[in-house]
Amino acid sequence: MKKDVEYVKKRFEGAFDVKYREIMTSLGLCTLVFIDDLCSAQFISEYIVTPLGKKDYKCWSVEDVIPNVLGINIASYAKDVEDAILHVLSGDVVLLFNDHEKIIYCEVKGFVRRGVGIPVTESVVKGPREGFTELFVDNVSLIRRKIKNSDLKFEPIYVGNRSQTVVCISYIKGIAPDYLIDHVKEIVNKLDLKFILDTNYIEDALRKKKSVFDTVGYTEKPDEVAAKMLEGRVAILVDGTPFVITVPYFFLENFQAPDDYYLNKYFVNFTRVIRWIAFFLATFMPGLYVAILTHHFALIPSLFVFRLAVSRAGVPLPTIVEVLIMMVAFQLIKEAGLRLPQPIGGAMSIVAGLILGDAVVGAGIASRITIIVVAISTLSYFLTPKLYGAMSIWSLIITVVSSMFGLPGFFIVALVLIAKLADLDTGGYSYLFPLGSVETYKFKDIIFRGDLRHISQHVVEKGGEDNNEKKTS
Repeated sequence: MKKDVEYVKKRFEGAFDVKYREIMTSLGLCTLVFIDDLCSAQFISEYIVTPLGKKDYKCWSVEDVIPNVLGINIASYAKDVEDAILHVLSGDVVLLFNDHEKIIYCEVKGFVRRGVGIPVTESVVKGPREGFTELFVDNVSLIRRKIKNSDLKFEPIYVGNRSQTVVCISYIKGIAPDYLIDHVKEIVNKLDLKFILDTNYIEDALRKKKSVFDTVGYTEKPDEVAAKMLEGRVAILVDGTPFVITVPYFFLENFQAPDDYYLNKYFVNFTRVIRWIAFFLATFMPGLYVAILTHHFALIPSLFVFRLAVSRAGVPLPTIVEVLIMMVAFQLIKEAGLRLPQPIGGAMSIVAGLILGDAVVGAGIASRITIIVVAISTLSYFLTPKLYGAMSIWSLIITVVSSMFGLPGFFIVALVLIAKLADLDTGGYSYLFPLGSVETYKFKDIIFRGDLRHISQHVVEKGGEDNNEKKTS
Protein backbone atom coordinates (compact mmCIF):
# COMPACT_ATOMS: atom_id res chain seq x y z
CA MET A 1 0.00 0.00 0.00
CA LYS A 2 1.08 3.57 -0.60
CA LYS A 3 0.77 4.38 3.09
CA ASP A 4 3.22 1.56 3.83
CA VAL A 5 5.77 3.14 1.50
CA GLU A 6 5.35 6.49 3.24
CA TYR A 7 5.68 4.82 6.67
CA VAL A 8 8.87 3.02 5.66
CA LYS A 9 10.40 6.22 4.27
CA LYS A 10 9.54 8.02 7.51
CA ARG A 11 11.14 5.27 9.61
CA PHE A 12 14.33 5.39 7.54
CA GLU A 13 14.44 9.17 7.32
CA GLY A 14 18.05 10.37 7.49
CA ALA A 15 19.51 6.95 6.61
CA PHE A 16 21.60 7.66 3.51
CA ASP A 17 22.37 3.98 2.83
CA VAL A 18 18.68 3.00 2.49
CA LYS A 19 17.80 3.06 -1.20
CA TYR A 20 14.42 3.20 -2.97
CA ARG A 21 13.81 1.96 -6.53
CA GLU A 22 10.43 2.47 -8.18
CA ILE A 23 9.35 0.11 -10.98
CA MET A 24 6.16 0.19 -13.02
CA THR A 25 4.80 -3.37 -13.14
CA SER A 26 1.64 -5.04 -14.42
CA LEU A 27 0.30 -4.77 -10.84
CA GLY A 28 1.01 -1.06 -10.63
CA LEU A 29 3.86 0.92 -9.10
CA CYS A 30 6.26 -1.16 -7.00
CA THR A 31 8.86 0.33 -4.64
CA LEU A 32 11.99 -1.64 -3.78
CA VAL A 33 13.52 -0.80 -0.41
CA PHE A 34 17.00 -2.07 0.51
CA ILE A 35 20.22 -1.09 2.22
CA ASP A 36 22.94 -0.56 -0.34
CA ASP A 37 25.86 -1.92 1.69
CA LEU A 38 24.07 -5.10 2.75
CA CYS A 39 22.68 -6.23 -0.61
CA SER A 40 24.10 -7.42 -3.91
CA ALA A 41 23.34 -4.81 -6.58
CA GLN A 42 23.87 -7.37 -9.34
CA PHE A 43 21.29 -9.76 -7.90
CA ILE A 44 18.74 -6.97 -7.48
CA SER A 45 19.19 -5.77 -11.04
CA GLU A 46 19.28 -9.20 -12.69
CA TYR A 47 16.68 -11.17 -10.74
CA ILE A 48 14.21 -8.54 -9.47
CA VAL A 49 14.31 -5.26 -11.42
CA THR A 50 14.69 -6.78 -14.90
CA PRO A 51 11.92 -9.43 -14.58
CA LEU A 52 9.46 -6.98 -12.98
CA GLY A 53 10.09 -4.34 -15.65
CA LYS A 54 9.41 -6.59 -18.66
CA LYS A 55 5.62 -6.79 -18.01
CA ASP A 56 5.30 -9.86 -20.27
CA TYR A 57 4.13 -12.05 -17.41
CA LYS A 58 0.63 -12.90 -16.25
CA CYS A 59 -0.10 -11.71 -12.72
CA TRP A 60 -3.46 -10.97 -11.18
CA SER A 61 -2.25 -10.57 -7.59
CA VAL A 62 0.91 -10.27 -5.50
CA GLU A 63 0.72 -14.04 -4.83
CA ASP A 64 1.62 -14.64 -8.50
CA VAL A 65 4.80 -12.54 -8.41
CA ILE A 66 7.06 -14.97 -6.53
CA PRO A 67 6.35 -18.13 -8.60
CA ASN A 68 5.93 -16.43 -12.00
CA VAL A 69 8.30 -13.45 -12.02
CA LEU A 70 11.10 -13.39 -9.50
CA GLY A 71 14.24 -15.47 -10.06
CA ILE A 72 15.29 -15.44 -6.40
CA ASN A 73 15.83 -18.64 -4.40
CA ILE A 74 14.54 -17.23 -1.11
CA ALA A 75 11.44 -15.03 -1.29
CA SER A 76 8.35 -14.87 0.90
CA TYR A 77 5.81 -12.51 2.45
CA ALA A 78 6.38 -10.20 5.40
CA LYS A 79 3.91 -10.44 8.26
CA ASP A 80 3.39 -6.68 8.39
CA VAL A 81 5.24 -3.46 7.69
CA GLU A 82 7.30 -3.76 10.89
CA ASP A 83 8.44 -7.21 9.83
CA ALA A 84 9.31 -5.75 6.41
CA ILE A 85 11.50 -3.09 8.07
CA LEU A 86 13.29 -5.84 10.01
CA HIS A 87 13.99 -7.67 6.76
CA VAL A 88 15.44 -4.51 5.23
CA LEU A 89 17.74 -4.11 8.23
CA SER A 90 18.76 -7.77 7.87
CA GLY A 91 19.98 -7.27 4.30
CA ASP A 92 16.88 -8.25 2.31
CA VAL A 93 15.03 -6.38 -0.44
CA VAL A 94 11.40 -5.50 0.29
CA LEU A 95 8.83 -5.03 -2.50
CA LEU A 96 5.94 -2.66 -1.68
CA PHE A 97 3.08 -2.45 -4.21
CA ASN A 98 1.02 0.75 -4.10
CA ASP A 99 -2.29 -1.02 -4.87
CA HIS A 100 -1.78 -4.20 -2.83
CA GLU A 101 -1.43 -4.94 0.87
CA LYS A 102 0.93 -7.90 0.78
CA ILE A 103 4.64 -7.19 1.10
CA ILE A 104 7.30 -9.40 -0.51
CA TYR A 105 10.87 -9.75 0.73
CA CYS A 106 13.77 -11.35 -1.16
CA GLU A 107 17.11 -12.44 0.23
CA VAL A 108 19.95 -10.87 -1.75
CA LYS A 109 22.60 -10.46 0.94
CA GLY A 110 25.94 -9.27 -0.35
CA PHE A 111 27.78 -7.65 2.53
CA VAL A 112 31.45 -8.14 3.37
CA ARG A 113 32.16 -11.06 5.65
CA ARG A 114 35.24 -12.55 7.28
CA GLY A 115 36.35 -15.90 5.97
CA VAL A 116 36.64 -19.01 8.09
CA GLY A 117 40.01 -18.89 9.85
CA ILE A 118 41.99 -20.53 12.64
CA PRO A 119 40.72 -19.67 16.15
CA VAL A 120 43.35 -17.60 17.92
CA THR A 121 42.11 -18.40 21.43
CA GLU A 122 41.99 -22.20 20.99
CA SER A 123 45.07 -23.52 19.25
CA VAL A 124 45.38 -27.27 18.69
CA VAL A 125 48.24 -29.63 17.88
CA LYS A 126 46.03 -31.95 15.86
CA GLY A 127 42.47 -31.75 14.60
CA PRO A 128 40.21 -29.32 12.71
CA ARG A 129 41.45 -25.75 12.60
CA GLU A 130 38.41 -23.93 11.25
CA GLY A 131 36.68 -21.48 13.56
CA PHE A 132 33.41 -19.61 13.76
CA THR A 133 32.95 -16.17 12.21
CA GLU A 134 30.88 -13.13 13.16
CA LEU A 135 28.03 -14.12 10.80
CA PHE A 136 25.68 -16.60 12.43
CA VAL A 137 24.48 -18.14 9.13
CA ASP A 138 28.07 -19.14 8.38
CA ASN A 139 28.33 -20.63 11.87
CA VAL A 140 25.14 -22.62 11.28
CA SER A 141 26.63 -24.09 8.10
CA LEU A 142 29.84 -25.05 9.94
CA ILE A 143 27.79 -27.01 12.50
CA ARG A 144 25.63 -28.56 9.78
CA ARG A 145 28.76 -29.91 8.11
CA LYS A 146 29.71 -31.69 11.33
CA ILE A 147 26.27 -33.10 12.16
CA LYS A 148 24.28 -34.35 9.17
CA ASN A 149 21.14 -35.13 11.09
CA SER A 150 17.56 -34.05 10.43
CA ASP A 151 16.99 -33.81 14.18
CA LEU A 152 19.49 -30.94 14.42
CA LYS A 153 17.38 -27.86 15.11
CA PHE A 154 18.13 -24.13 14.86
CA GLU A 155 15.52 -21.79 16.33
CA PRO A 156 16.16 -18.05 15.81
CA ILE A 157 14.91 -15.46 18.28
CA TYR A 158 15.25 -11.69 17.91
CA VAL A 159 16.66 -10.14 21.09
CA GLY A 160 17.17 -6.46 21.83
CA ASN A 161 14.49 -3.82 21.44
CA ARG A 162 16.89 -1.55 19.57
CA SER A 163 19.46 -3.87 17.99
CA GLN A 164 17.09 -6.74 16.99
CA THR A 165 19.99 -9.19 17.13
CA VAL A 166 19.45 -12.77 15.99
CA VAL A 167 20.01 -15.29 18.79
CA CYS A 168 19.86 -18.87 17.51
CA ILE A 169 19.17 -21.77 19.90
CA SER A 170 20.53 -25.06 18.56
CA TYR A 171 20.10 -28.63 19.80
CA ILE A 172 19.58 -32.19 18.60
CA LYS A 173 16.03 -33.32 19.16
CA GLY A 174 15.86 -36.62 21.03
CA ILE A 175 19.33 -36.21 22.53
CA ALA A 176 19.07 -32.89 24.37
CA PRO A 177 16.66 -33.15 27.34
CA ASP A 178 13.37 -31.33 26.86
CA TYR A 179 13.60 -29.56 30.22
CA LEU A 180 17.03 -28.17 29.27
CA ILE A 181 15.74 -26.86 25.94
CA ASP A 182 12.70 -25.28 27.63
CA HIS A 183 14.92 -23.79 30.35
CA VAL A 184 17.18 -22.06 27.79
CA LYS A 185 14.28 -20.88 25.62
CA GLU A 186 12.47 -19.42 28.62
CA ILE A 187 15.50 -17.41 29.71
CA VAL A 188 16.28 -16.10 26.22
CA ASN A 189 12.64 -15.17 25.52
CA LYS A 190 12.44 -13.26 28.80
CA LEU A 191 15.48 -11.10 28.05
CA ASP A 192 14.47 -7.46 28.25
CA LEU A 193 17.43 -5.69 26.68
CA LYS A 194 17.71 -2.65 24.46
CA PHE A 195 20.64 -4.15 22.57
CA ILE A 196 22.86 -7.23 22.54
CA LEU A 197 26.32 -7.26 20.99
CA ASP A 198 27.94 -10.44 22.27
CA THR A 199 27.23 -13.83 23.84
CA ASN A 200 28.06 -12.48 27.31
CA TYR A 201 24.65 -10.78 27.41
CA ILE A 202 23.11 -14.27 27.20
CA GLU A 203 25.65 -15.79 29.60
CA ASP A 204 24.74 -13.29 32.33
CA ALA A 205 21.10 -14.32 32.08
CA LEU A 206 21.91 -18.06 32.15
CA ARG A 207 24.04 -17.74 35.30
CA LYS A 208 21.76 -18.27 38.28
CA LYS A 209 24.44 -17.36 40.81
CA LYS A 210 27.13 -14.74 40.43
CA SER A 211 30.58 -16.27 40.51
CA VAL A 212 34.07 -15.80 39.08
CA PHE A 213 33.80 -19.34 37.68
CA ASP A 214 32.19 -19.66 34.24
CA THR A 215 29.08 -21.83 34.46
CA VAL A 216 28.37 -21.32 30.76
CA GLY A 217 30.79 -22.70 28.18
CA TYR A 218 32.06 -20.83 25.13
CA THR A 219 34.18 -21.82 22.14
CA GLU A 220 35.21 -20.76 18.63
CA LYS A 221 35.52 -24.32 17.31
CA PRO A 222 32.63 -25.98 15.40
CA ASP A 223 33.89 -29.50 16.18
CA GLU A 224 33.74 -28.78 19.91
CA VAL A 225 30.19 -27.43 19.67
CA ALA A 226 29.14 -30.46 17.60
CA ALA A 227 30.62 -32.83 20.18
CA LYS A 228 28.83 -31.10 23.05
CA MET A 229 25.51 -31.12 21.18
CA LEU A 230 25.89 -34.87 20.58
CA GLU A 231 26.27 -35.18 24.36
CA GLY A 232 22.92 -33.47 24.84
CA ARG A 233 23.97 -29.84 25.31
CA VAL A 234 22.21 -26.79 23.92
CA ALA A 235 24.26 -24.33 21.87
CA ILE A 236 23.44 -20.63 21.51
CA LEU A 237 24.70 -18.61 18.53
CA VAL A 238 24.58 -14.81 18.52
CA ASP A 239 24.89 -12.86 15.30
CA GLY A 240 27.97 -10.63 15.31
CA THR A 241 30.31 -12.76 17.46
CA PRO A 242 32.49 -15.78 16.65
CA PHE A 243 31.90 -17.33 20.08
CA VAL A 244 29.18 -19.93 20.59
CA ILE A 245 28.02 -20.74 24.11
CA THR A 246 26.94 -24.16 25.36
CA VAL A 247 24.79 -25.18 28.33
CA PRO A 248 25.37 -26.94 30.67
CA TYR A 249 29.08 -26.43 31.29
CA PHE A 250 30.81 -28.35 34.07
CA PHE A 251 33.89 -27.62 36.14
CA LEU A 252 35.74 -30.69 34.82
CA GLU A 253 35.53 -29.37 31.25
CA ASN A 254 38.05 -26.68 32.13
CA PHE A 255 40.70 -29.42 32.13
CA GLN A 256 39.74 -30.78 28.70
CA ALA A 257 41.52 -29.35 25.63
CA PRO A 258 39.94 -29.28 22.12
CA ASP A 259 42.52 -31.74 20.72
CA ASP A 260 42.20 -34.27 23.57
CA TYR A 261 40.14 -36.47 21.25
CA TYR A 262 42.58 -36.32 18.33
CA LEU A 263 45.76 -37.33 20.20
CA ASN A 264 47.00 -40.52 21.83
CA LYS A 265 44.86 -41.44 24.84
CA TYR A 266 47.78 -42.03 27.22
CA PHE A 267 49.47 -38.74 26.36
CA VAL A 268 46.15 -36.92 26.78
CA ASN A 269 45.62 -38.44 30.23
CA PHE A 270 49.15 -37.44 31.20
CA THR A 271 48.54 -33.82 30.14
CA ARG A 272 45.25 -33.78 32.05
CA VAL A 273 47.11 -34.74 35.21
CA ILE A 274 49.52 -31.88 34.50
CA ARG A 275 46.57 -29.48 34.18
CA TRP A 276 45.16 -30.59 37.53
CA ILE A 277 48.55 -30.09 39.17
CA ALA A 278 48.79 -26.65 37.53
CA PHE A 279 45.35 -25.73 38.89
CA PHE A 280 46.38 -26.54 42.47
CA LEU A 281 49.75 -24.81 42.08
CA ALA A 282 48.18 -21.65 40.66
CA THR A 283 45.43 -21.47 43.28
CA PHE A 284 47.11 -22.67 46.48
CA MET A 285 50.89 -22.39 46.12
CA PRO A 286 51.32 -18.67 47.02
CA GLY A 287 48.97 -19.00 50.02
CA LEU A 288 50.73 -22.11 51.32
CA TYR A 289 54.12 -20.43 50.89
CA VAL A 290 53.03 -17.34 52.83
CA ALA A 291 51.35 -19.39 55.59
CA ILE A 292 54.43 -21.52 56.24
CA LEU A 293 56.96 -18.67 56.12
CA THR A 294 54.82 -16.38 58.28
CA HIS A 295 53.33 -18.70 60.91
CA HIS A 296 54.80 -22.21 60.60
CA PHE A 297 58.53 -21.79 60.04
CA ALA A 298 59.17 -25.03 61.96
CA LEU A 299 57.59 -27.08 59.14
CA ILE A 300 60.43 -26.16 56.77
CA PRO A 301 63.23 -28.81 56.60
CA SER A 302 66.31 -27.64 58.52
CA LEU A 303 68.59 -28.01 55.49
CA PHE A 304 66.37 -25.70 53.47
CA VAL A 305 66.01 -23.14 56.27
CA PHE A 306 69.58 -21.89 55.83
CA ARG A 307 69.17 -21.43 52.06
CA LEU A 308 65.88 -19.64 52.64
CA ALA A 309 67.49 -17.35 55.23
CA VAL A 310 70.30 -16.46 52.83
CA SER A 311 67.81 -15.79 50.04
CA ARG A 312 65.73 -13.48 52.23
CA ALA A 313 68.69 -11.66 53.72
CA GLY A 314 68.45 -7.98 52.90
CA VAL A 315 64.71 -8.06 52.06
CA PRO A 316 63.04 -5.58 54.45
CA LEU A 317 59.44 -6.34 53.46
CA PRO A 318 57.20 -9.00 55.07
CA THR A 319 56.60 -12.14 53.01
CA ILE A 320 52.98 -11.24 52.23
CA VAL A 321 53.97 -7.82 50.88
CA GLU A 322 56.66 -9.15 48.55
CA VAL A 323 54.34 -11.95 47.32
CA LEU A 324 51.55 -9.45 46.59
CA ILE A 325 53.99 -7.12 44.80
CA MET A 326 55.19 -9.94 42.57
CA MET A 327 51.66 -11.24 41.89
CA VAL A 328 50.51 -7.77 40.82
CA ALA A 329 53.67 -7.30 38.72
CA PHE A 330 53.12 -10.56 36.84
CA GLN A 331 49.47 -9.61 36.27
CA LEU A 332 50.59 -6.29 34.78
CA ILE A 333 53.00 -8.07 32.45
CA LYS A 334 50.31 -10.51 31.40
CA GLU A 335 47.75 -7.78 30.67
CA ALA A 336 50.30 -5.68 28.80
CA GLY A 337 51.27 -8.63 26.61
CA LEU A 338 47.63 -9.41 25.94
CA ARG A 339 46.57 -5.86 24.98
CA LEU A 340 49.59 -4.94 22.89
CA PRO A 341 49.68 -5.81 19.17
CA GLN A 342 50.48 -9.50 18.72
CA PRO A 343 53.91 -9.11 17.06
CA ILE A 344 55.34 -7.19 20.02
CA GLY A 345 53.18 -8.48 22.88
CA GLY A 346 55.00 -11.77 23.36
CA ALA A 347 58.47 -10.23 23.07
CA MET A 348 57.55 -7.50 25.55
CA SER A 349 56.32 -10.06 28.09
CA ILE A 350 59.56 -12.05 27.95
CA VAL A 351 61.80 -8.98 28.21
CA ALA A 352 59.70 -7.44 31.00
CA GLY A 353 59.73 -10.68 32.99
CA LEU A 354 63.51 -11.08 32.78
CA ILE A 355 64.28 -7.45 33.59
CA LEU A 356 61.70 -7.29 36.38
CA GLY A 357 62.97 -10.44 38.10
CA ASP A 358 66.58 -9.33 38.06
CA ALA A 359 65.76 -5.75 39.12
CA VAL A 360 63.50 -6.81 42.00
CA VAL A 361 66.13 -9.13 43.48
CA GLY A 362 68.86 -6.51 43.02
CA ALA A 363 66.77 -3.84 44.75
CA GLY A 364 65.98 -6.14 47.69
CA ILE A 365 62.22 -5.92 47.17
CA ALA A 366 61.70 -9.68 46.93
CA SER A 367 63.76 -12.83 47.38
CA ARG A 368 64.58 -15.31 44.65
CA ILE A 369 62.44 -17.97 46.35
CA THR A 370 59.41 -15.67 46.24
CA ILE A 371 59.95 -14.91 42.56
CA ILE A 372 60.19 -18.64 41.79
CA VAL A 373 56.99 -19.42 43.72
CA VAL A 374 54.98 -16.62 42.09
CA ALA A 375 56.44 -17.36 38.65
CA ILE A 376 55.49 -21.07 38.83
CA SER A 377 52.04 -20.10 40.09
CA THR A 378 51.54 -17.57 37.28
CA LEU A 379 52.81 -19.98 34.62
CA SER A 380 50.35 -22.60 35.86
CA TYR A 381 47.44 -20.25 35.11
CA PHE A 382 47.93 -20.68 31.38
CA LEU A 383 47.47 -24.46 31.40
CA THR A 384 43.78 -23.96 32.18
CA PRO A 385 43.05 -20.64 30.42
CA LYS A 386 39.29 -20.69 31.04
CA LEU A 387 39.94 -20.74 34.79
CA TYR A 388 42.48 -17.93 34.64
CA GLY A 389 40.29 -15.19 36.10
CA ALA A 390 38.84 -17.38 38.85
CA MET A 391 42.23 -18.74 39.89
CA SER A 392 43.77 -15.25 39.99
CA ILE A 393 41.11 -13.92 42.35
CA TRP A 394 40.93 -16.96 44.63
CA SER A 395 44.72 -17.24 44.80
CA LEU A 396 44.86 -13.65 46.03
CA ILE A 397 42.15 -14.29 48.65
CA ILE A 398 43.85 -17.47 49.91
CA THR A 399 47.21 -15.68 50.13
CA VAL A 400 45.84 -12.76 52.17
CA VAL A 401 43.89 -14.98 54.59
CA SER A 402 46.86 -17.35 54.98
CA SER A 403 49.10 -14.41 55.94
CA MET A 404 46.71 -13.52 58.77
CA PHE A 405 45.73 -16.94 60.16
CA GLY A 406 48.36 -19.34 58.85
CA LEU A 407 47.47 -22.91 57.83
CA PRO A 408 44.05 -22.87 59.62
CA GLY A 409 43.05 -19.89 57.48
CA PHE A 410 44.49 -21.58 54.39
CA PHE A 411 42.39 -24.71 54.89
CA ILE A 412 39.26 -22.78 55.80
CA VAL A 413 39.39 -20.73 52.58
CA ALA A 414 40.14 -23.90 50.59
CA LEU A 415 36.98 -25.49 52.03
CA VAL A 416 35.00 -22.33 51.26
CA LEU A 417 36.22 -22.55 47.66
CA ILE A 418 35.06 -26.17 47.37
CA ALA A 419 31.71 -25.25 48.93
CA LYS A 420 31.25 -22.39 46.46
CA LEU A 421 31.97 -24.74 43.55
CA ALA A 422 29.48 -27.31 44.86
CA ASP A 423 26.84 -24.60 45.25
CA LEU A 424 27.00 -23.43 41.62
CA ASP A 425 24.37 -24.36 39.05
CA THR A 426 24.67 -24.70 35.26
CA GLY A 427 21.52 -25.17 33.23
CA GLY A 428 19.76 -27.04 36.03
CA TYR A 429 22.77 -29.27 36.74
CA SER A 430 25.29 -29.14 39.56
CA TYR A 431 28.50 -27.43 38.41
CA LEU A 432 30.63 -30.26 39.88
CA PHE A 433 28.53 -32.97 38.24
CA PRO A 434 29.24 -35.86 37.72
CA LEU A 435 31.84 -36.18 40.49
CA GLY A 436 29.20 -37.97 42.56
CA SER A 437 28.81 -40.66 39.87
CA VAL A 438 32.41 -41.65 39.25
CA GLU A 439 31.66 -45.38 39.57
CA THR A 440 29.24 -45.22 36.63
CA TYR A 441 31.22 -43.02 34.27
CA LYS A 442 34.85 -43.64 35.20
CA PHE A 443 35.61 -45.30 31.83
CA LYS A 444 34.10 -42.52 29.72
CA ASP A 445 35.53 -39.03 29.95
CA ILE A 446 35.63 -37.37 33.34
CA ILE A 447 39.14 -36.94 34.67
CA PHE A 448 40.77 -39.46 32.33
CA ARG A 449 39.73 -39.94 28.72
CA GLY A 450 38.46 -43.39 27.83
CA ASP A 451 38.54 -45.12 24.45
CA LEU A 452 36.90 -43.08 21.72
CA ARG A 453 34.75 -46.00 20.57
CA HIS A 454 33.21 -46.21 24.04
CA ILE A 455 32.70 -42.45 24.30
CA SER A 456 31.16 -42.16 20.82
CA GLN A 457 28.86 -45.17 21.22
CA HIS A 458 27.75 -44.03 24.66
CA VAL A 459 27.00 -40.46 23.54
CA VAL A 460 25.19 -41.12 20.26
CA GLU A 461 23.22 -44.24 21.16
CA LYS A 462 22.45 -43.52 24.81
CA GLY A 463 22.63 -39.75 24.81
CA GLY A 464 18.93 -39.06 25.16
CA GLU A 465 18.38 -41.52 28.00
CA ASP A 466 21.49 -40.56 29.95
CA ASN A 467 20.99 -36.85 29.47
CA ASN A 468 17.57 -37.06 31.03
CA GLU A 469 19.39 -38.49 34.04
CA LYS A 470 21.65 -35.43 34.07
CA LYS A 471 24.71 -36.99 32.52
CA THR A 472 27.80 -35.76 30.75
CA SER A 473 30.03 -38.00 28.70
